[in-house]
Amino acid sequence: MITPAQTLTLLAAIILIAGVATFVWIALATVARIAPRASLAMAAANAAASASLTLHVLRGVLPDAFTYWPGDVLAITSFALLGAAVPGITTRELVWKPGAVVVAVAALLLLAQPYEGDLRWQARVVNGAGAGLTLAAGMLAWRALGRSATGRRTPAPLALPLFLIAALMAARGLETFTNPGRTPDLRVPTDFNLVFLWTALVLALLQNATLAFLVLMRLINRIERLLERDPLTDTLNRRAFDQALEQSHAWLKRGRGYALVMIDMDRFKQLNDTLGHAAGDAALRQMVLELQPCVREVDRFGRLGGEEFCVLLPDTDIAGAALVAERMRMLVDEAPLRWLEQDWHLSASFGIAEAERDDASGDLVLARADAALYRAKNQGRNVVQA
Repeated sequence: MITPAQTLTLLAAIILIAGVATFVWIALATVARIAPRASLAMAAANAAASASLTLHVLRGVLPDAFTYWPGDVLAITSFALLGAAVPGITTRELVWKPGAVVVAVAALLLLAQPYEGDLRWQARVVNGAGAGLTLAAGMLAWRALGRSATGRRTPAPLALPLFLIAALMAARGLETFTNPGRTPDLRVPTDFNLVFLWTALVLALLQNATLAFLVLMRLINRIERLLERDPLTDTLNRRAFDQALEQSHAWLKRGRGYALVMIDMDRFKQLNDTLGHAAGDAALRQMVLELQPCVREVDRFGRLGGEEFCVLLPDTDIAGAALVAERMRMLVDEAPLRWLEQDWHLSASFGIAEAERDDASGDLVLARADAALYRAKNQGRNVVQA
């Protein structure tokens, strides 16, 4: 036989989990600085859920004005904050306005309903709003996790706990039609309440653990990006570019060719000596920015050292590489560096080479592109040479 002590124990366990999760998310936001806005939103969501359930337990102990309406509004607010935090973790953009509208409308609807009788309409508003907000967050997370700008896919089923929470809230809302009068009170020792509370306990743990995993994945991705990116220009560093070249050369044996475009800024030492190293850094960043429109998603753009860069063009022959290099040359040539209220003309020389079947390694292709670049420098700079 189910006793009131069982339901109260489960409620206390959920409140404790939400309270602990609040402090964990605050630590992730303020100490670890991992997705701080989304982590703070998750902390607020857990705090609102904990406060809502605490007020629910205190019904009949504190005045009704402090427990019923505030507790229900806090419950909906917790779902709205969860819905805002999820896209903040998956897409780095907090989506809070729809949730705020839902909370405001639901709060007004609850205020218009007197907290008397079986409270079935209040339960329908709270559970309906919670189910809708969580379902929307789950759908957004599923789409965001299913695609990856880096080519690495995060398993979309990680959004499954959100759908389960939405189903749980919908089931509780539907139960108000079959068992009105008992559903709104979680303390009542019924079979439905016992199943609901156990499921809520498991999902609270699962949801927080899943989103914490996604936050840690973001940290890992950030570290990996720092390890493979040049800090000045955000292009691939030499190590990462060499790895990309090695992979492309392996594909060459399977019939997929590639070409290289070597780039070297002209008179870079003169620019540094005249305007200073800060101007030199600005010039390199500007050149990379000008070249970006010519770089496809499948291409690999890396800094080999100093003012020397290289672009790896998969599935491209020497003619295609020449067209890309010429467009790059024109873009750099047409955009002077503005520094200390004066313009400094920028230009670059380009050497291109195509991989051949008998090339033992990508280093041979790189050496041919470098030799072509050397010839371009000897021809007066600001030219493309193959």
